[in-house]
Formats: sequence, C-alpha cells, structure tokens
Amino acid sequence: MDTEIADMTPEGQPLWTRLFSPDRVLELAAQAPDDGPLARVRFAVKDNLDVAGEPTSAAFPPLAGSAPAPRHATAVQRLIDAGAIAVGKTNLDQFATGLVGTRSPYGACHAVGHPAHVSGGSSSGSAVAVALGLVPLALGTDTAGSGRVPAAFNGIVGLKPTRGLVSTTGLLPACRSLDCVSVFTRTVTEARAAFSALAAFDQQDPYSRALPAHQPLVPVEPRVIAVPDKPLDLDPAHREAWEKALAYASTAAQQVVSFDPTPFLDAASLLYQGPWIAERWNAIRGKLGAAGLEHPDLDPAVRSVLRGGAAVSGTDAFAGFDRLAELRRATESIWTVADAVLLPTTPGHPTHADVAADPLAVNARLGTFTNFVNLLDLCAIALPAGRRADGLPFGVQLIAPAFHDLPLLDLAERWADEAVQKHPAQRPAIPAGETLLAVVGAHLSGLPLNGQLLALGARLRFRTRTAPGYRLFRLPGSGVPRPGLARTGDGPASGIVVEVWQLDHRAVGALLDTVPAPLGFGRLSLADGDDVLGFVLQGEVPRDALDVTEHGGWRQYLASVAER
Repeated sequence: MDTEIADMTPEGQPLWTRLFSPDRVLELAAQAPDDGPLARVRFAVKDNLDVAGEPTSAAFPPLAGSAPAPRHATAVQRLIDAGAIAVGKTNLDQFATGLVGTRSPYGACHAVGHPAHVSGGSSSGSAVAVALGLVPLALGTDTAGSGRVPAAFNGIVGLKPTRGLVSTTGLLPACRSLDCVSVFTRTVTEARAAFSALAAFDQQDPYSRALPAHQPLVPVEPRVIAVPDKPLDLDPAHREAWEKALAYASTAAQQVVSFDPTPFLDAASLLYQGPWIAERWNAIRGKLGAAGLEHPDLDPAVRSVLRGGAAVSGTDAFAGFDRLAELRRATESIWTVADAVLLPTTPGHPTHADVAADPLAVNARLGTFTNFVNLLDLCAIALPAGRRADGLPFGVQLIAPAFHDLPLLDLAERWADEAVQKHPAQRPAIPAGETLLAVVGAHLSGLPLNGQLLALGARLRFRTRTAPGYRLFRLPGSGVPRPGLARTGDGPASGIVVEVWQLDHRAVGALLDTVPAPLGFGRLSLADGDDVLGFVLQGEVPRDALDVTEHGGWRQYLASVAER
C-alpha cells in the first residue's frame, strides 16, 4: 500500500490537497461492502466535499486547518455504500470559482502530457487523477462547467447530472441553487455505474430532486442530435477538430438536425454578468471573516470575480430571473425535435501563460458553451473527441433536458462506441402486449392532440423519419389543422419527420376510434427499414389538400405558418 500511495504523487502535478495514508485508506475501505456494484473501486474526492474526519479546504488555507468534517458528504457516502474506497482529496480552483485550474495556493495542475497548457478547473485535481490512471473514478462539482472543462482538457469523460439528482449535502457551496456533484471516469460505462450509485433523493438537501418514475416524453431510444446552424467562435486548432466531430455526429445518431445556439449562449453570459454572482458571494462570504474580500489568502482572481456580488440589487436579481425565463422559453423548441444537442466543451485550450496574461478574460471564455447548462436546467456529459492537430485532447459535450440523464448516457455510449462493443445490434425490447405507433401530425409531442397519447399511457420510443417516397399534406377542414401522410412514391429521399410511440394494444383501438376519415392506421416504413403501424391517408389524396412536403415535417410546416 505504501508503494501504491507513493506512485500516486506524480511530479509536477499538485493534484492532491490531502492524499490519505495507507492506514487511513484501509480504515475507509473497511466501511465499504465487498459485494457492492463499485466494490474495491478507488476514488478521489474534490476538496469541497466532506470526507468524515478530514477538513474541507476548498483550496482556502484557513479552512485546511479547520475542524474535520463530522460525516461524509452524501455523495461520498453513497459511493462508499456501493463498495468504493476514497483515497484522497483533490486540488481545485479556490472556492470552486474558476474553469482554469490555476487559482489554488497548492499549485496549478496542467493538462496530462502537456505541461504548458492548463488542466481546466475548477475540478482540476479530480480530472488529472483519473486521466493519469491513479483512480478510475473521481468526484468533482459542476456549476459553470467545472466537471466538463477539465474532462475535455484531459481526454476523459465528465458527467454533469440533472441538478438535484445527486445530493449536495456536505458540499461547500459555490452557487447553491446551481451546484451539481459531477463524475470523472475514463469511460461512459463507468460514468453510468457511478451515476446509478449516486442518484437518489436526499431529504436533507433542499435542492434535491428525485428522478421521476414515469417520464412518457423521455425517449426510450434517443436517436437525434442537434448541431449548431452557424459557425462558432473557436480557436483555429479547435475549429478543425470540431469539424471532424460534426462529421462524426451521424455515427452516434441516426439523424442530425440543426439548431440556433444563440439563446443558449446568451443564457451563458448571465452566470457571471447576472444576479447569480451575488449567490456565489453569499455562499463564500461567511468563510472570509471580518477581512471579507481583503482576506490575504483569497486568490486575486477569485476576489475580482466576487467583488461585484455585493453590489447586486433586488431589482437586478429579478431582471436577471426574467431574462433567464425568456431565454429558457427561446431554447425549449429544440427538445421537441432532438434528444440532445452537440457543442464543443470549450472554444480553445489556453496555456498557463495565456491565463497569467489575462486571468479573468481567458477564464470567462472557457465557459462559453458550459455556463448555460445549469441555468437552463439541463444535464450534460463531456466526451473525448480525438485530438487536435497539435496533439492536445479535444472534447465535445452532449446536452439534454432535465431528467434525460439515462438516454443521454445511451447516446454518449454510442458516441464512444461503447454500446456497439458491449451490446452489438441490441435494442430495448418492446414489452409484451404493447406495440409501436408512428405519429406525424397533431399527436406529436407538444402539439394539441398529444394529450390523447399520454392519457392512454403511451411513451415516446424514438424520433426518426419515414423511408423515402412519402408526401405530407394539410387536409381541408376547420378546427385543429390535420396532416395526411401518403406514400406516393415521389416523396423526398430524406423522408418525413415522425415520432414513434409505444403503447398498449388496447390503447391502439381506443385511439383509432378518435381518428376521422380520410385518416386511419396502416403500415409505415421508417428510415432504418423497419415497418410500424402509423397514421396514414386511406385512399386517394383529397383534391383540395395542400402539399406541405417541402417543410420536411408537420411541426416545421406549422412554424412556417406562424412566421407569416
């Protein structure tokens, strides 16, 4: 054990704030069951999470000498209960305020294999510990991207769950309403195992939320990824790697669609330019004592960030909340057509010299694509996406709505090719007594008749397109606009957008009773070659029907009408 511990202190990487002694590791190992799902898995803990009997420093020296924590943070306890063994506490940007990994009195880590470049933060030590292979699992936190930026910079996986699914009891907060406990691993499969152990409702955490038992709008089979519809502001080496990632997206997804990233990026700017900086100041000020912002142990960059927090007024706060609500509404439509969005994790990868020259601006730019995720109540996972031309790791992130963590992990496994390696050609089975039904119009999620499907207990299976040869028509009549899908043979090769729902056989009969002529149910061919039951026109297309095929789908046609 002494040799193992010695091997965990690599030269030039100040990744530990406290590496536990062999006796202490054995003591913690005794608390972990030998038959748990994470039995004997060693893990590191970011030093803003409590480990019983150890101080929690948050990289602020006065706290390093404070009283030891009386109990484990809930997240730490759940990993121990699953059989994992804590081996030490890791370095971080002070008070988890930073994305660079350089704002620590214990020294700055660097990207593994690249001493000139920053490791990313604030969870720098945890990411480096996993990237170096010292531990297969580490806990971080992610408020603005601290669990994803260092993952990208070190070529590993960084999972940021939906806010509240993993308890923050025992976490020294940075921005309490947005804080998340995150996970670093080498593979998505390992991240899934850790998430399974960590996710649970905690009555002691006022921000804790349970994963809903019934989620009919969460797809069983996520298949659609959205990519930005415009160029992004990236460093040249990052841009080249991003183009390769975009080309690869169709490997992980059956369908790739586009989205406007503008409202997402606008929301990102609110985190440090809006009222949430006051929440960060509120979380930290009690640790600074009478000296406040002039405390000599406060990192200068952290001091600069916090200085504006005390000046935020109540009016400023509500203006920020209103603006966020507007932006959240502006982003919602993408989730009716895509299961996840794909973005780079960062716009570039700065050097230590870059950060030293302009510590605030360089750090702020790193949060361009990460800051909005918790503000908009989304979940995300950072994934390796090859290397840049200069050899530095390049990372992307998949982002999905709150509580879509499990389908997000499914997509991430496909991105990493782990699903193909582990479960070739397997798809979730359709339960006995149920069938699949493709819908093309008013029964699509969020549209007027979708409630009929939900009332019948249906669940969204996946989003896809028809096979080539179908055309879409707006049928004549008053009331709710109705489409008709017909296989004319001359429809577009790209097909028409449909959703495939899973429902009980008896529910299909009940739904059919509500379908007016000339619509009915018939066999419908999908882009992947499968045939399912679906809404189709019966007989000839009505003469006064309007051909809306050019829009590619009913939802897209309705949007075009609304814009007129």
